[in-house]
Amino acid sequence: MTATPVQSGGYTLPEYAFRVPPELSGHGHARYPLVIIGAGLAGLALACDLAERGVPAVVLDDDNTIGVRGASSRGIVYAQKTLEIMDRFGIYDRIRAKGAVWSVGKTLAGHDVVYEFDAGAASASKQSPFINLQQFYLEWFMVDRITEFGLTDLRWQNKVVGYAQHGDHAVIDVETPAGRYALEAGWVCDCSGVNSPVRDALCVPMTQARGIDRWCISDVRFKQKLPIERWTWVEAPFNDNRAVWQHLMADDVWRMDFQMGPETDLDYVSRHDVAADRLRRQLGDDVEFELVWVGPYSYRAQLIEKFRVGRTFFLGDSAHAMSPFGARGGNSGIQDAENLAWKLALVLDGAAPESLLDSYHAERRPAAQFNIMTTRRTARYLQPESPAEKILRDAAISLAKEYPFARNLCNTGRLSNSFIYGKPPSSRAQKHKVHGVDVGEAVQNVELTTPDGRKAALVDLFRGKAAFVGFWSHSPVGMTSEIVKLANASAPLLRMVEIDGKVTGLSTVRDHAGKLARALGAQNKKPVFYLLRPDMHLAARIEQPDARKVKAALRRAMEGDT
Repeated sequence: MTATPVQSGGYTLPEYAFRVPPELSGHGHARYPLVIIGAGLAGLALACDLAERGVPAVVLDDDNTIGVRGASSRGIVYAQKTLEIMDRFGIYDRIRAKGAVWSVGKTLAGHDVVYEFDAGAASASKQSPFINLQQFYLEWFMVDRITEFGLTDLRWQNKVVGYAQHGDHAVIDVETPAGRYALEAGWVCDCSGVNSPVRDALCVPMTQARGIDRWCISDVRFKQKLPIERWTWVEAPFNDNRAVWQHLMADDVWRMDFQMGPETDLDYVSRHDVAADRLRRQLGDDVEFELVWVGPYSYRAQLIEKFRVGRTFFLGDSAHAMSPFGARGGNSGIQDAENLAWKLALVLDGAAPESLLDSYHAERRPAAQFNIMTTRRTARYLQPESPAEKILRDAAISLAKEYPFARNLCNTGRLSNSFIYGKPPSSRAQKHKVHGVDVGEAVQNVELTTPDGRKAALVDLFRGKAAFVGFWSHSPVGMTSEIVKLANASAPLLRMVEIDGKVTGLSTVRDHAGKLARALGAQNKKPVFYLLRPDMHLAARIEQPDARKVKAALRRAMEGDT
């Protein structure tokens, strides 16, 4: 796809050419199997995921570039689960080369560090715990990859102006520079954002609340080098004892978020001279810097009641919005897309019943509830809503300066991670430490070795068309022929792999470092079967397995019941 450079928010972004849709030249299809509305993080991730699985789609977007015009960095922190998805898409190396890789975060009150973490210490994944990258770069890389796949019809400057849903299809009215047209779709995925016209047209109930505090971003290049760590001041003396975030992005640009007062004049605090004064108060009068972009923001939390309404699915900000604290917005939208993509691929291929699609709402709405709850908790910590909350925060900070037990109370990050499906959010802290992951939890993308000695990773087993992977650990004595027969009968839907095994007729991976065994919990010599979904969430763990139990587990996973 050809693109012309355009200047926006201090960066040169690609601008994609408008093409007259085939419907306006009399060559359009009567009905498309799948249409995606919105080419932001969620929409592009869904299109890329489907294309990687061999599924074509039409994508409609009202703009002709990536990101948001005039808004520079926007979302920037991408968590390990998201980076593992990008590895499967084939763009992780590009992200890592461009972005800022980090794992250490600190929370400060004044000059005192009151909380610190290193997410890399407990990570077994091939991917970094976090990479900071301006949102438009990630969207840019996904557009390039979608174009390479060659299966997706990306339609720029195609604005949705009307929407109606019927029993077995939806009708979308679209406005373009060349005129208006309508297209029909068997399934529609709405990724059009917080002001979704599709959600409004279907009158989907939604709860929402607006945050009371205001922020101002300064994207800055410094001459001096700062530590590549995420720093958060709960109380910054250089910002009237309000909060400040500081972390590095691509192009040696630092993202500095300054909390403002609730009644702040946002136009005034966004002036470059005022932003420059804030930076000098923080780093000294002699600091040399270049302001790349300055912009204010506030936020709201909203959550729709149903993530699936008939033939329509809601993803990303169309379904849920939250404060940016913890980097849960963009990551959550991408993980919405991963959850839905493999299910749509199986249903469109006729390999799974439509009932599988109901599990999208059942799994991703609780994830959104948990993320909103967590980000709201951080927001209230940074901006107490009552004198009592302020007293509690001051007490936690005072204790944390002297006593280690209190330091976790000052954790302002609570950064994005994968959700455990099928379990209430409160159970997340009770995951098994000895026996590996819980059913419903994501397995990290650990490094493996093929039998011929080549390096590989868990995600490599899931590339291409949607398929489950079943791991045998310590195969049962006397079941060799039954396992091979089951593997042959289940292919290609279920790929059977043995960990360091010797069963003739099965694929094998070498787990020399023991990372996969530890991740799955295969630490004893008992026969165990592990069923992983295409999104690398554990669908089943079966001790003393046999063919009947494995078939039943696969059937439940295909019906959306983990």
